[in-house]
Amino acid sequence: MSIRRLLRGNVPDDVVEDIAADVSGRYGESVTSVELLDADNWLSTPCVVNEQWFVKIITAQNTLVHGLLTTGRNLGVFSSGTEGFFERFGTPVGMAEHELEATRRMRELGVNAPEPLEAFEHDGYGVVVLEYVPNFATLDHLSTETVEGVAPDLFEALARMHEAGLAHGDLRAENVLVVDGDLYFIDATKVRENAIEEARAYDVACALAALEPLVGARATVDAAAGSYDDATLIEADSYLDFVSVRPDHDFDTVAVKGYISNVVG
Repeated sequence: MSIRRLLRGNVPDDVVEDIAADVSGRYGESVTSVELLDADNWLSTPCVVNEQWFVKIITAQNTLVHGLLTTGRNLGVFSSGTEGFFERFGTPVGMAEHELEATRRMRELGVNAPEPLEAFEHDGYGVVVLEYVPNFATLDHLSTETVEGVAPDLFEALARMHEAGLAHGDLRAENVLVVDGDLYFIDATKVRENAIEEARAYDVACALAALEPLVGARATVDAAAGSYDDATLIEADSYLDFVSVRPDHDFDTVAVKGYISNVVG
């Protein structure tokens, strides 16, 4: 069993069925199908109900793990010379409500994200319901040529969020879905509203880390440079060492840093 599966925990089958019935009943339907998704996710149990609702079930354990991850991320950010800017959640439903609101804000900015429907509490579990986007692939399951084509769009969307004071906070290949060449962003985490400048550079560093293994340092940094100025790239560089030790990123730190030096030098 993977460490993520262990930390995420398991939601009992009867609870999944009850929540699926609750979701479908809210839209005047009965449950016809429930598919658990084998997603590489620390913080929820995702499933698809009736092939039309993407449902994330958040447990108290997920909230605890998020708090531990938040502490670790803030320590890592501090080691990069910046005060920590990640915030934790008090309850599972608080996590669900944040994701719903973050998804709404992205869509308001014209950034693709699944349509947010609702967040609610079910017997102590937090539940967030989004539109199910079918036939998607995550960035790490696409060809090099396809990723190269969408990489500038990724940084352009991030820049749009940042200009509006919104940070993603957990940019990974698994959190960017691609459907017919269009990018959809999911799983934004909670960042202090007054820390957008620091969070912006961290987001860019995470995007660089996500893309480098797929298309190489040159294409990755060139794509970032199309939406961000030299100062932001230099700030992002300061976070790369911390990002490189996170278990969900595996990239050539030296190559990315070297090419940033070439671009801004």
